[in-house]
Amino acid sequence: MKIIAVLNREGGTFRPMDIEEFCTQARDVFKRHGHEIDCRSTSAKEIVAALEQAVTEGDCDVLMAGGGDGTVSAAADIAWKSDTTLAVLPAGTMNLFARSLKVPLVLSDALEALASGEIRNVDIATANGRPFVHQYAIGFHPRMVRVRKNFRYGSRLGKILASARAIRTVIKDPPSFPVELTIGGKAMLRNVSAVAISNNPYGDAPLPYAPDLETGYLGVYITAPLASQGYMRLMADIMLGRWRSNRDIEEFTAKEVGLRFPRLRKKANAVIDGELVPLKDDIVEIVIHPGSLKVLVPKSELPEAA
Repeated sequence: MKIIAVLNREGGTFRPMDIEEFCTQARDVFKRHGHEIDCRSTSAKEIVAALEQAVTEGDCDVLMAGGGDGTVSAAADIAWKSDTTLAVLPAGTMNLFARSLKVPLVLSDALEALASGEIRNVDIATANGRPFVHQYAIGFHPRMVRVRKNFRYGSRLGKILASARAIRTVIKDPPSFPVELTIGGKAMLRNVSAVAISNNPYGDAPLPYAPDLETGYLGVYITAPLASQGYMRLMADIMLGRWRSNRDIEEFTAKEVGLRFPRLRKKANAVIDGELVPLKDDIVEIVIHPGSLKVLVPKSELPEAA
């Protein structure tokens, strides 16, 4: 196979590394398994253009994205639309989609696992046509990301600490807004503080990611407006992996979800795969596309399809 690897050199893991040395290692590993890899590094600003260029060259069997969840999401969009196989090198802070794919989080281990891996078909979701591989969120999460932008950080640990500071800030003044949800054809009006819709349901681990990307269902998570104490209890339950028993979270699964915002603010935002984006439409249609994304994964790590 011909693999084109596009590395976001500003990703948390790559930033202190010698990228050329890493690319040499990657070429050696993939050559040993009978593959060819073309390794390219670029800035975060130019990553989308570099990914798009890779799939238009005609000899790209696998588009490998090295970076965080935002980089991987952009690559998944391009790979899906071009019918190209996607591979993920986890070089960000959380690496949630990589965790779902069972890709090792140590880069040298990831190279070995992917070079000897196999191609599988997994689900991908869209929000008004925009693909996402992990999560679409409104309410608490976008506000936390906006607040976090006010803090300076230059490392993975720094970003985690900045996120913790932002969460503490938002808990003091959490969002509360009405939304009409249509889940499985049933409409319901809720006053909420947060809504998260995931590409496949989350597992029970403290980190929110789907352990199985082939169920064909979205996970839907609704949090009612809470006082600060309620949010502190929720955060504790999340960190302890017992959030499913928290009475303030409603959980659903569906193949399609509709959101309508009766009072959408002009500066409203959503978070898609960790990236803050403007929420311009007062109606959002979220759909899962079962088995539509081809991915290179470690051999025999994902469960066999039924």
